[in-house]
Amino acid sequence: MAHNGTKIPAEAVELYTQYIHGEVSRRAFFDGVKRFAVAGLTATAIIDALMPNYALGQQIARDDERIKASYETVPSPDGNGFIRGYFVRPFSADTRSATPAKLPGIIVIHENRGLNPHTEDVARRFALENFMAFAPDALSPFGGYPGDDYKGGQLFGKIDREKMTQDFVAAARWLKNRPDCTGKIGATGFCFGGGMANTLAVLLGPDLAAAAPFYGSPPKPEDVAKIKAAILVNHGALDKRAVDGWPAQEAALKANHIRYEGHIYPDSVHGFFNDATPERYNKATAQEAWTRTIAWFNQYVRGDG
Repeated sequence: MAHNGTKIPAEAVELYTQYIHGEVSRRAFFDGVKRFAVAGLTATAIIDALMPNYALGQQIARDDERIKASYETVPSPDGNGFIRGYFVRPFSADTRSATPAKLPGIIVIHENRGLNPHTEDVARRFALENFMAFAPDALSPFGGYPGDDYKGGQLFGKIDREKMTQDFVAAARWLKNRPDCTGKIGATGFCFGGGMANTLAVLLGPDLAAAAPFYGSPPKPEDVAKIKAAILVNHGALDKRAVDGWPAQEAALKANHIRYEGHIYPDSVHGFFNDATPERYNKATAQEAWTRTIAWFNQYVRGDG
């Protein structure tokens, strides 16, 4: 909803989605938005409304006393040499006794623009659910997320995909093997990150207990047999590409006897979970998907599900 109460056209929101996926250029996005300018709603107002507002999307302050956060660098010899990430634990886990409580771990994987403040906020949310969370930054070889989503997306396109994948594998194994981890981990992510969560399920096999991808690309059908994790798929009903791909993914999960659930959320576009992009965010379905995700990880990563 734009500031003056005029609703942003759905076509403009879709154009933004194409833009952040690199399918249209910045100029084409700006020019395209002009078509949707109407009385009381300028192209500038539409662009401002579509762009992320990370202060708006922050649910947990960086200095919240209930968490303990740090940036950690993980060796990745098969990838780009190293990957840096944001590591968060609940503060209570470090204060109960002389030895920190062992917690299950969750890898939180960003969209295709690097580790922006929204993804860090999601990691903090997991810490408050009594998980340890690690949010790696694929842009580590370039010095990390540059503070701007457009620049981040440009850098993201320059990274070798095979090496990047190995960086995330290294991050997951680092989390799993930490002495303060129970040895059970899950993975979640959004858009690119959802696809990477699916990829980790394939590559890690029994070393990944569960994955909860949000609007992520499915693995190749022939790779699904390698998955041992329990898979929770979250898609928005208005995200046509994701919804169209779901029946084939579900068929492959069923054929290989993978524990899974798939949810298609009504009135929800691609990016519906991202509260830093209010024109895509659907508060009701985002909360529902989050509740399901926490329950899934409690069952399969914390418990013996």
